[in-house]
Amino acid sequence: MAKSSHAHTADSGTLRPKATSQEIRDRSSIFIANIFEAATPEDARKAVEHMNRVHASKPAYEIAAWRCMVVKPGKSGLGGPDDFELRFGSDDGGERYAGGRVLRVMQAEGVLDAVVVVSRWYGGIMLGPARFTHIETCTREVCHAFLLQEEVETCVSTLRSLDDILATLRSELAELTPATAPDSSDNAGHEISVAMSRKPPDYASLQQSLDLVKGKRLVTARENAIKSVKIALKRVKDKANIDHAEGASSKDR
Repeated sequence: MAKSSHAHTADSGTLRPKATSQEIRDRSSIFIANIFEAATPEDARKAVEHMNRVHASKPAYEIAAWRCMVVKPGKSGLGGPDDFELRFGSDDGGERYAGGRVLRVMQAEGVLDAVVVVSRWYGGIMLGPARFTHIETCTREVCHAFLLQEEVETCVSTLRSLDDILATLRSELAELTPATAPDSSDNAGHEISVAMSRKPPDYASLQQSLDLVKGKRLVTARENAIKSVKIALKRVKDKANIDHAEGASSKDR
């Protein structure tokens, strides 16, 4: 299973991969893949240069491919999908035809805005076609890890948006409900007490564990909580309207 890293900066001196594959050894040759975020082909080249520096003491074939969705010349990026174009490329790194193999795996997996660098240390024994299998296996592993991280980040972003909506609704409910001791069976009262004590959730552990199933479960829980508060709000508003109507009616008598 690929190892994931959440640290990343634009400075190639401190560049960190989003994921690193397991090491594959075959007849003294070693294969390892790293995947980096890359918004442009220039970012991709920086990642390749970075890996060359990292392995300077023990040079390797640095095989790379990238796929980046960039803004078209003369466009702002605000005009929708037509403002963007796909830029892609590969670098054999001294291993003939290998870059194209990496690129094909990235295309098949649907990875965008990333560069995969597969480092191969030659052990002195020709591997034949097996070397391409190892290169593709490493690439596929980090692509899967990269996509999982993206899904989890999307999930966390959704959760934070839902948390904001929920906090706003709970605050509104608290303002509309008299500050009296609520009946324990009163769902509106329960929502108010929760609103007063709840702290903003911390999703760091979810981002670290990459537990997508848990993330989706939390999204469902937030959506259900929002529905519950909306029902409580409607009940409070309906009661207020009835009380107002009854008050107006009694004055007319």
